Amino acid sequence: MMRKVSLVLAGAIMGAGLTGLATQTRLLSSTSAVAASAEVYRSLNLFGDIFEKIRTDYVDKPDEQKLIEAAINGMVSSLDPHSSYLDSKSFRDMDTDMRGQFGGLGIEVTMEDGVLKVAKPIKDTPASKAGILANDIIKQIDGAEVKGLSLTQAVEKMRGLINTQVTLKIDRPGKTEPLEFTLTRSTIVVPAVEERVEGDIGYIRIGTFSEQTYDGLRKAIEKTTSEIGADKLKGYVIDLRNNRGGRLDQSVLVSDAFLDRGKIVSTRGRNAEETQVFNAKSGDLTKGKPVVVLINGSSASAAEIVAGALQDHKRATVMGTRSFGKGSVQTVIPLGSNGGLRLTTARYYTPSGNSIQAKGITPDIEVQQDIPQEIKDKLVDNKGEASLKGHLKAGEGEEQSGSSSYVPTDATKDTQLIAALNQLRGVKKDVAAPAEKPAAPAAPATPEAPKQPN
Repeated sequence: MMRKVSLVLAGAIMGAGLTGLATQTRLLSSTSAVAASAEVYRSLNLFGDIFEKIRTDYVDKPDEQKLIEAAINGMVSSLDPHSSYLDSKSFRDMDTDMRGQFGGLGIEVTMEDGVLKVAKPIKDTPASKAGILANDIIKQIDGAEVKGLSLTQAVEKMRGLINTQVTLKIDRPGKTEPLEFTLTRSTIVVPAVEERVEGDIGYIRIGTFSEQTYDGLRKAIEKTTSEIGADKLKGYVIDLRNNRGGRLDQSVLVSDAFLDRGKIVSTRGRNAEETQVFNAKSGDLTKGKPVVVLINGSSASAAEIVAGALQDHKRATVMGTRSFGKGSVQTVIPLGSNGGLRLTTARYYTPSGNSIQAKGITPDIEVQQDIPQEIKDKLVDNKGEASLKGHLKAGEGEEQSGSSSYVPTDATKDTQLIAALNQLRGVKKDVAAPAEKPAAPAAPATPEAPKQPN
């Protein structure tokens, strides 16, 4: 019987993807293979002996299930940085993230030096309706101090079943006394795509590749075209900076939105028969308008597929700095009530046949982002996939390090965005001192620190 699995392009930090595939058990085809397998499985007796000795003789009675999970984790994590065992909770959380909706409050938060700060409230959610603002500092959740919690732990406390309540105590700059908000959780849909008009140019930021991404992109193109007018519209900036990746099927759809024909991406596994090729279908949603794609050191995986496809087809000018270099595919294998296994099963290749693994996408026009000294002192260099312990080797060509991931929240100081707008307008200016600057967005388009919605 064939088991249904999921094809994933996990980001450098977080995983992703639910594109259906099927796999089947393959019988061993030679005597030597059978012999080798038998020897391996005889060696597993050693594991059984050690497990039994720990179970019976360790100074304190161990949790047997945790011992087994730790052994599985050790085995899988020894393969590469993106293969992992997912317990039942982690498996559910991954599925929730990929669907892009959950029960929560509607706040994007960051953790900076142990301080839980609101990056921005999501529009039309319990948080925005209650008056929670960007830069509010969350001190307590349901009376418990946030200090000492990780970002993930804090987010878990704020997420929950819809129609249940949670109370937040908040410090707000300019207020002497803390504020208290009691919020009722509702279904939160995290926008994968955000858009705005920059004069005669449509700016579209794709933050992740979830189930919502292609539909969000299509609506963003329609909205900006309508606002500017098709005749006046000079083109689009597609911002993939700090996009860690996500679903393979969505990266294919997003690429296809700008292409009329040709290969988008191919995946090659251990066996030749496992090769897959994804091609574009007729129909360019932008009607051939010029496109600039922005990338940086935290553009990874599915984001690199889009940038690579549009670059190879010369459909877009790629600007910014070298991307992360995460060019592997993960298959998510459900394990019933025991969670799932996320296993690296293939490498992906751009239309021209280039592997991005440990090399990344090199922009057509490199634009370094200006970084204030006070920010630069706190930044940790992003060295990309090639710096990760146990990463898959590049295979062909020299491995490359990553690049900066800093994006200012003030669009008027966004050197890379300004350069992209000037490129589309045909303005030949020094990107460090352009004549035309974008309007500042109402809310931060990109975080300066990792953020997580809840």
